[in-house]
Amino acid sequence: MNLILIAVLSLGAIALVIALILYVASKKFAVYEDPRIAQVAEILPQANCGGCGYPGCGGFADACVKANTLDGKFCPVGGSELMTRIASLLGLDADTAEPMLAVVRCNGSCSKRPRTNIYDGAPSCAIASALYRGETGCSYGCLGCGDCVLSCQFDAIHMNRETGLPEVIEDKCTACGACVKACPRSIIELRVKGKRSRRVYISCVNKDKGAVTRKACQVGCIGCGKCVKTCPFEAISLENNLAYIDYNKCKLCRKCVEVCPQNTIVEENFPPRKPKEDTKVTASAEA
Repeated sequence: MNLILIAVLSLGAIALVIALILYVASKKFAVYEDPRIAQVAEILPQANCGGCGYPGCGGFADACVKANTLDGKFCPVGGSELMTRIASLLGLDADTAEPMLAVVRCNGSCSKRPRTNIYDGAPSCAIASALYRGETGCSYGCLGCGDCVLSCQFDAIHMNRETGLPEVIEDKCTACGACVKACPRSIIELRVKGKRSRRVYISCVNKDKGAVTRKACQVGCIGCGKCVKTCPFEAISLENNLAYIDYNKCKLCRKCVEVCPQNTIVEENFPPRKPKEDTKVTASAEA
């Protein structure tokens, strides 16, 4: 009986000493965490998409709390409303940013970009891009395997079976940028959503010379420069046989759309154009 009692007391003493050591260690090596980090993390969408530039929502919350300003910090999933809540919680000014949207800068559908061969490898754009030019004469356009679709956590992008191109669902897109990173051809770009969701952009990334591009795709940019000369706001530049519209300068006048001989410039969510009156017919009617 005495041996059992001694064993119990010994074990109890050892447990007490260990508990004391652990208590002292927890106090000595304790790491203080600002409680506001948990508060900010709680109101974040927990998408962990990385669109903010930080490793998940926890990393973004930590960066917001530790910073003296929210300039340059923006959650694309929550948008401006969420950033206003975070700013109010931290007593800072919210960084106002225009809503962004992913756009597909390739309009070379199956009918406009003739197929020259058939790819029979792994169904991955990354693998296909590393192996060869693609199934068409354009070595810059969409490969159609859908890596962008698999990367999207919000079901905001799908492959159109008829065109063979990805299409972005505007109401679901959060501009997290996952599809941009997933595309090995860099045909997906984040652009300003625009007033009334209206946008104008060059739907092509082909940098080949005009004759080569025209042969490969009916709607590819041939680098003629007509859009550059027409733009009254100097919003269009031409480099490496490819035009590009700066959305920060573009005023959505759409004059470039009218002069593009390849129909490469896309105009989205605009009202239908009014038909132009025939000046000769009008003049003869007046006479």
